[in-house]
Amino acid sequence: MRREGEGERENVPQLTASSTRRRLRTKFRPDPFLSLCRCFSFLVILSSFFCIAVNVLSAIRSFKNQSDIFDGIFRCYAVFIACFGVLAETEWSFIIKFWKVIEYWVARGLLHIFVAVMTRAFPDYSGERKELIVLQSIACYMLLACGVIYVVSGVLCIGFLKRSRRKQEISREQAEKDLEVT
Repeated sequence: MRREGEGERENVPQLTASSTRRRLRTKFRPDPFLSLCRCFSFLVILSSFFCIAVNVLSAIRSFKNQSDIFDGIFRCYAVFIACFGVLAETEWSFIIKFWKVIEYWVARGLLHIFVAVMTRAFPDYSGERKELIVLQSIACYMLLACGVIYVVSGVLCIGFLKRSRRKQEISREQAEKDLEVT
């Protein structure tokens, strides 16, 4: 004679480690929000590299002419700060550990806006380097737009949302690895 609930246990499928792994792989897909953030970071890095290239070209031309040494030194500072912006965009724990303010999107946006303004500063309107002025303008406005998006997103606390979703993704990946081990 069966007791209450005994027959129900026989019909329950047994979970094995392989079936659990299959379910985890199909159930956990990349977070679309985090994927969008990664694409935006990639775009910001490309814009920063473009600003770096334009500032290096401008510095080389300034030092070659020896007429505007101040502009060349200014461009070297812009290259250095833009390189720091690229490092901040990679979100390496080493960089964020020593410069906590870069973790916040408003500060990161202001950094990119500062580099964009430095890229646009002191253009040569004499007409000798028109192609360089066009490149400076394009690089400046690309990075300026990315910086403004960062500032607005930071004010809307999107960075906090990204950090919390990233922590969930890391814990999910760790749980999946732990299940694969057993």
